[in-house]
Amino acid sequence: MPQVPQTLDALAVRTWCGLALEALGRAREEIDAINVYPVADGDTGTNLYLTVESATAAVEAVFAGHATVTAADGGRADAGDGRPTLADAARAMAHGALIGARGNSGTILAQLLRGMALVLAADARGAHTDAEGLRLALRQAADSARDAVAHPVEGTVLTVAAAAARAAEGAEGDCGTVARAAYEGARTALVATPRQLAVLARAGVVDAGGRGLVAVLAALVETFTGESPRTGWALGETHTRVAVAAGPVTEAAATGAGRAPGDGAGAGTPYGDEAGPGCADDRPDDGGPAFEVIYLLDAEDAAVTRLRERLDRLGDSLVVVGGDGLWNVHVHVDDAGAAVEAGVEAGRPHRIRITHFGLGDAHTAGAAGLPPRERAQRAVVAVVPGEGLAGLYAEAGATTVLARPGEPPASGELVDAVRRAHAREVVLLPNDADLRHTAAAAAEQARTEGVRVALIPTRSAVQGIAALAVHEPGRRFDEDVVAMTSAAGATRYAEVAVAERQSWTMAGICQAGDVLGLIEGDVAVIGADVAATAEAVIDRMLAAGGEMVTLVLGDEAPGEIAGRLESRVRETYLAVDTVVYRGGRQGALLLIGVE
Repeated sequence: MPQVPQTLDALAVRTWCGLALEALGRAREEIDAINVYPVADGDTGTNLYLTVESATAAVEAVFAGHATVTAADGGRADAGDGRPTLADAARAMAHGALIGARGNSGTILAQLLRGMALVLAADARGAHTDAEGLRLALRQAADSARDAVAHPVEGTVLTVAAAAARAAEGAEGDCGTVARAAYEGARTALVATPRQLAVLARAGVVDAGGRGLVAVLAALVETFTGESPRTGWALGETHTRVAVAAGPVTEAAATGAGRAPGDGAGAGTPYGDEAGPGCADDRPDDGGPAFEVIYLLDAEDAAVTRLRERLDRLGDSLVVVGGDGLWNVHVHVDDAGAAVEAGVEAGRPHRIRITHFGLGDAHTAGAAGLPPRERAQRAVVAVVPGEGLAGLYAEAGATTVLARPGEPPASGELVDAVRRAHAREVVLLPNDADLRHTAAAAAEQARTEGVRVALIPTRSAVQGIAALAVHEPGRRFDEDVVAMTSAAGATRYAEVAVAERQSWTMAGICQAGDVLGLIEGDVAVIGADVAATAEAVIDRMLAAGGEMVTLVLGDEAPGEIAGRLESRVRETYLAVDTVVYRGGRQGALLLIGVE
């Protein structure tokens, strides 16, 4: 039996994150199925899962880092026990959730976790490791989440969080007692959500985001007691549909009363692509704004205040969470460009995601009464390191997952991409050696959902390009996978990058700022000039033979390097062709493939 934390410490945070991820994994499909407002796109459970997965990964990374430091110190008595402090774990949880938040529900959950972290990390000496600390953390979580939503409305996850905090404040006892009280309070509030929102009552369901929070709080109970509160419907795999007879819809919910003065149609919804506050009558028949815009933003507090005001005028479903210079921005607008430009004026937006709520896509098909889209027979899902390659892969018919430098995708994002591909058979290209286990976990999850998945262990995007070039959806699945695997395996890969710090390499000691040529993942060349280093790398690779050289240029690569390298290959190696692509912000200056 796993160890049950006795106090609110780093181990408790770690245990809670792991149990919450498991709980949301079990409930994901159930939560997705009760998405009814404003469109039945069915992704609240998935978004919550991905958000907690990112938080869990961040906490695990902190534990792994401390264990490594302790081992390096030889296990001395003053080296610690290999565990981070509560403050370290809480901050990691909040940061991981913030950068991995998906959808409106995930963004709000990230702010709930950040609110808790503000209390738990306030005093590293452990003043908040008891039940009182947990009560304070739950209250701060509810208040922070409500403050992050431009126009909060009752009957949503915000209502459920507030009820949990109130119940916790009235509980006496240890952390387990407080956690159970918060869970019971949330569960009771969730049952009442159809009486607050007419759209929920008409569909006969509870709020999807609130249902997810109940699962997360159930995991908190299990963290401190070792027992999952499985009595009653709230943790069951079914019974999230409720009878309208459970109670009348309040007049305020039916008429839209209680919203902030001046709220227009659709305003006040902390949800957009998911079940959310307000009733169906609050939103025009055209479905509201056409785009969902989400991005991380590096900005100062004052700039974010101005950004909130501008985005509030541009659209609705506005949620801005975060702090300490890093924010997660979510809004629904008709002018996606204006929403991004507002972020540029406020600071530095990155990881920008724009979704068009177009007819026939996953966001509107259910609401419009259209028949479900027929599954394709086969699709390719690929992880790519830059926007340019994402466009190239998409043109070839692949569904892509963008991996920013230092921000590898989680397995849930790969599973989500497999679902978006909407095919019976999927070929998965991780295009990174470090993502092999993540991709394997995603493939296993997709298989449990009835999708036949083949994982080709591509270690670079250039190997993925080679595999995609021989992909033929019309032939037998096994034959296609064998051909793609063979093409990827026959492609040697390399990259040219700039060293960030002094370090030992296979080619000797490099200094910060040196140009590195890596072949098959190992440093083979250390130079001072990008073009000269790239030439040396290509020479080494072609010494073993080759017919095609693929060059993928990053945004920061010198403008003349492509022409120089093409000329060298043409003049030095007969019958070897060269193809050049623009990769965008891909991390490395240059990716090289030799087939």
